[in-house]
Amino acid sequence: MDNIYSIIIIGAIVFEYCLSNIIRKLNLNALHTKLPNEFSDVFDKELYNKSQLYTQTKEKFAYFSSTMMVLFSLSIILFGVYNILDEYILTLGFNADIINGLLFYGILIIISDLIFTPFSLYNIFVIEEKFGFNKMTLKTFISDKIKSYFLIILIGAPITALLLYFFKHFGDNAWIYVWILLMSFSIIMQPIFILFVAPLFNKFSPLKNESLLKKIENYMQEIKFPITKIEVMDGSKRSSHSNAYFSGFGKNKRIALFDTLIESMDEDEILAVLAHEVGHYKLKHIQTGIILSAIQSGIMLFILSFFINNQALFDVFHMNNLSIYASLVFFSILYTPISMIMGFIFNYISRKNEFEADEYSSQTTGSPEYLISALKKLTVENLGNLTPHWLNVAFNYSHPPVVERINALKK
Repeated sequence: MDNIYSIIIIGAIVFEYCLSNIIRKLNLNALHTKLPNEFSDVFDKELYNKSQLYTQTKEKFAYFSSTMMVLFSLSIILFGVYNILDEYILTLGFNADIINGLLFYGILIIISDLIFTPFSLYNIFVIEEKFGFNKMTLKTFISDKIKSYFLIILIGAPITALLLYFFKHFGDNAWIYVWILLMSFSIIMQPIFILFVAPLFNKFSPLKNESLLKKIENYMQEIKFPITKIEVMDGSKRSSHSNAYFSGFGKNKRIALFDTLIESMDEDEILAVLAHEVGHYKLKHIQTGIILSAIQSGIMLFILSFFINNQALFDVFHMNNLSIYASLVFFSILYTPISMIMGFIFNYISRKNEFEADEYSSQTTGSPEYLISALKKLTVENLGNLTPHWLNVAFNYSHPPVVERINALKK
């Protein structure tokens, strides 16, 4: 039986790596020297070549980083690193599964972070810097790391401890209690994110542009969409990439506009982007996503319940001792093939929702032209790939290719 698990786990890791690299190769081959007609008014030859060079650079770096990642994953499995770590923790003599589990996860996080932080540094301070996107300083990078570890300890550790407690004390029904815990946590995290997490990383200030503020307020009143706050976020602190997002539920919804978005777009374009985001709420995409995520989590936890302290699974990782905390890690690796399939399906649903939200923006603002021009500006500023391969879109795109979105809006 352990042989079957070995084939599934090693096979899944290698298959995912090979598939990703095939997709990257196809995506690079799909780069076309001819500029799509839809962007002839905003891209010149030099800028279009730069966007293609950006795609090539990112994909080539992904080749290298993914190779290092798969070698790391296979090495810690084949050389019994999980067992070495577990044996060390047991020698500390805590005699408490929850504490041992938190130490097990904590050390794994630190090891992974130490190995992959250089890749993050290279991506931010070499690639993003080269193409003019990076605004982050090394001080901010280190500060973000410290804050992330703080949140892991403050929020992640207690939730993980509860999860381990349920699996230890509630037997066959533990997965139900864990499922309820995770769903409750996802709801509770909304106000926690707004009030605590987001301000920890970024500064939020009231929108001072009176004309834009009035347009947004009038639009929200017209479509009966209550908003409690409209704020500007200092996204330029880290990157020149632009964005906007909603947060909150019910009548406590908040709009956060990146300062880079306000600087690069006119008022009607910003309103069209916000109308798109409102469309996700109005068309029940948010609610549907929560329900689908809950169903997916429930199925995963139910399957997981059959693999807690599974000796055959532990043999694959050369483990001498059974434990609930290691079971969760090993199952997450075993679950990789199903996770890939679910990701494929969820990306398809997400792309469908994006088309619908685009249509909602077009209908409620009275014109598709503002969203089209906004999409063009976002693509130009982000040096977006205008000709992604369809297989790359299927597996990796939660949004449709921008050319398809523009053509749909024109129709």
